[in-house]
Amino acid sequence: MAVQLNHTIVHARDNRESAEFFAELLDLDIAEEWGPFIAVALSNDVTLDFATAPADRITPQHYAFLVAEAEFDSAYAKIQARGLEHWADPQQKLPGEINRNDGGKGVYFLDPAGHYLELITVPYGGWPAE
Repeated sequence: MAVQLNHTIVHARDNRESAEFFAELLDLDIAEEWGPFIAVALSNDVTLDFATAPADRITPQHYAFLVAEAEFDSAYAKIQARGLEHWADPQQKLPGEINRNDGGKGVYFLDPAGHYLELITVPYGGWPAE
């Protein structure tokens, strides 16, 4: 069997708040709670398992998601409607903008626990030549 990422634990100040934030933004479903986890399934069978942790124990991580143009546009409209700070770049020097890297669209923003989220419509370096 090839090695595949199955799930990862995402620390949050409030697991329900963070799971709902992420799921609503990208129109995903929240799975049932299992122990201390609230899971959100991605389309490639990977789950993000949100777990409540003390705020001083949360180290901000970076999570990047490859999405279709329609999903990006929908999520970006929600980012704008919610008044979320967002940037076209990871250095946060281009506030309120998106990027057009590799011929696609991209945006960076923070989740409720302070994790750095990124949405892109084209992978870094572009799509492989066919």
